[in-house]
Amino acid sequence: MLSCAIAVAVVGAASLPAVAQGPSGDTTVTFTVATANLTIEVPSSRDLGSGFPGQTISGQLGTVTVDDERAAADATWTAQVVATQFDTGTDAPSETVPPNLVDYWSGPATSTTGTGDFVPGQPTRADRQSLERPRTAFSHTTGSGNNSASWNPTLEITIPNEAVGGLYSGTVTHSVS
Repeated sequence: MLSCAIAVAVVGAASLPAVAQGPSGDTTVTFTVATANLTIEVPSSRDLGSGFPGQTISGQLGTVTVDDERAAADATWTAQVVATQFDTGTDAPSETVPPNLVDYWSGPATSTTGTGDFVPGQPTRADRQSLERPRTAFSHTTGSGNNSASWNPTLEITIPNEAVGGLYSGTVTHSVS
């Protein structure tokens, strides 16, 4: 053990420049690890196709990505999802699909970066939840530093028996905090 310490001291001494004898001074050196924001990216639109009254239509929304560049010691976050009603532009009962008939499941992560646990809100279709109120879509429950997660959620919409024909539109909102 002593010979190892001597070898390190010799190597270290050989690589250090000579320090002049006499007065000296210390310089405090600082730097900042930059941080950015917690963001979420979602597809701008998605057409799920068509179905008849009484049928259920489904399709994937496209990739949703949370990017956490806060460089936090506790880099946890939760992404939520909620939907509006889907309608033809009127509020007539026969021309609306309420959000309780819109089911969502996140599925597993399609990609992640960073450390910690990435937890899907609804890993499988059996875990699907209706979107009449905010639901957890995905979360990062442990870890530190920068991280990201992507997933490709599925929507399943049950068309009411009394629905009339037409193009129905609504909004699915993902948020992260």
